[in-house]
Amino acid sequence: MSLGLFTRRPSAVFFDLDGTLADSAAGLADCANDMRIARNLAALPFHELRPAVGSGARGMLGVAFSVMPGHGDFAELRDEFLQRYEQRMMEKTRLFDEVNPMLDRLDQIGMPWGIVTNKALRFAQPMTAALGLVPRTKILVGGDSTAHTKPHPAPLLEAARQLGVKPEQCVYVGDDLRDMQAGRAAGMTTLAAAWGYLGHGANVDEWGADLVLLTPNMLFECLDLDLA
Repeated sequence: MSLGLFTRRPSAVFFDLDGTLADSAAGLADCANDMRIARNLAALPFHELRPAVGSGARGMLGVAFSVMPGHGDFAELRDEFLQRYEQRMMEKTRLFDEVNPMLDRLDQIGMPWGIVTNKALRFAQPMTAALGLVPRTKILVGGDSTAHTKPHPAPLLEAARQLGVKPEQCVYVGDDLRDMQAGRAAGMTTLAAAWGYLGHGANVDEWGADLVLLTPNMLFECLDLDLA
């Protein structure tokens, strides 16, 4: 069943990485707890850390140490976190259930797809390679690929530019409010991945997405990807 978001076949589908394609929460949470334990603090339960994963180091440090950018200790803690994460980021990272079959189906119907993430390329490139997403994905735009990160539309516009397609004929799927804001600002159809991390106290229905996907396979129910 198509829900009629497109009158013709989309030109491309772009995905966020962490919380949309990749379940990387356990590794990020472990790094935050390693830092707490090193400071003689008790490890936090996973359920407290998981919702903040979509915000990367900033989110993890906000929960683990109640520090945010602008705090005097933030830069030093962020650098330590990233060093720890670089060493162990693939220990527990995997694709979400149903993601690989979804990508397989996109490949089978010849639909170009790419990844647009706020994760810096020094992390995003080895992660996508380890997950088997390279060379399948046509585009990888990281947090340092453009002068701005999401919610600015620049990364999504860059992905469309690299593929040579019009942004308004593209789809962006993500699990964070910033993803929806960036997608809308770029003129793309926005789909919220409700299986992702979503953020503390988030109401995904209030993000202004064109549709909320409960599972990856719903992509094929709400976009008629068999259109000629």
